[in-house]
Amino acid sequence: MRYLFHSNHVKALVFSFVSALFFLFVTGCVTESNKSLAVQQTQASKSVYSGPRSTIAVGNFDNRTSFQRGIFSEGEDRLGGQAKTILITHLSQTNRFTVLDRDNMEQIRREAQIRGETQNLIGASHVITGDVSEFGRREVTNRALFGVAGRGKQQVAYSKVNLNVVDIRTSAVVYTASGAGEYALNDQEILGFGSTAGYDSTLNGKVLDLAIREAVDRLAEAIDSGAWKP
Repeated sequence: MRYLFHSNHVKALVFSFVSALFFLFVTGCVTESNKSLAVQQTQASKSVYSGPRSTIAVGNFDNRTSFQRGIFSEGEDRLGGQAKTILITHLSQTNRFTVLDRDNMEQIRREAQIRGETQNLIGASHVITGDVSEFGRREVTNRALFGVAGRGKQQVAYSKVNLNVVDIRTSAVVYTASGAGEYALNDQEILGFGSTAGYDSTLNGKVLDLAIREAVDRLAEAIDSGAWKP
C-alpha cells in the first residue's frame, strides 16, 4: 500500500510539473502577425478620364440620424466628420475634381508664412454638401431546432448618404446624388462548435465608406455622361 501511495504521489507531482511547463510554454510564446489589406476605391477611380476637372470645396456634411447623437455625444458630430473625410478622399481619387482644403486654412497660412511664401489661393466653382440621412445597426438571430442543434447571429449595418452640388455663383443645387450600402457579419455555432462574434464597430466605417463610394460614382457617371458639366 505504501508503494502504491508513493507511486500515485510521484505521478501527481510529475503531472503537475508537466502541466506547469505547458502553461509557461503557451503563455510565454507570444506571437505577432500583420498583413496589408486592400483599400476599397470607387469604380470611377479605376477608369481613365481626360476631361476638365471641377474645382470644388466640401462644405458641411451632417449626420441627420439619431445614431451617435445621444446625451453622451457631447454635441460632436463624429459620424458627419468621418463621412466628410471619406468623401474628400474618394472625390480626389476619381481624377475628376480638384478638391480644395478649407478645414486647415489657418495652419496652411502659418506654414506658408514660415517659408516666406505668398499664398495664391484659388476659389471653388462648386461646393459639395451632404448628409447621412439613414444609419443603423441591427442583429438577427436564428436558431436551428429551437437552439438545440445550433444558433447563429448576423450583425447588419446600413447607411444612406446624399450629396448636393452647389454652384457658388447662384447658390443653385445643380446636381444631386445618393448612395446606400449594407454590411453584414455572420457567425454560426453548430452543436456547440463555431464562433461567437462580439459587437464589431468597424462595420460602421465600412458601410459609411460603401455608401459614399456609391454616391461619388453617381457623380462621376453624371460628368462622364454629360448630365452635369463642371
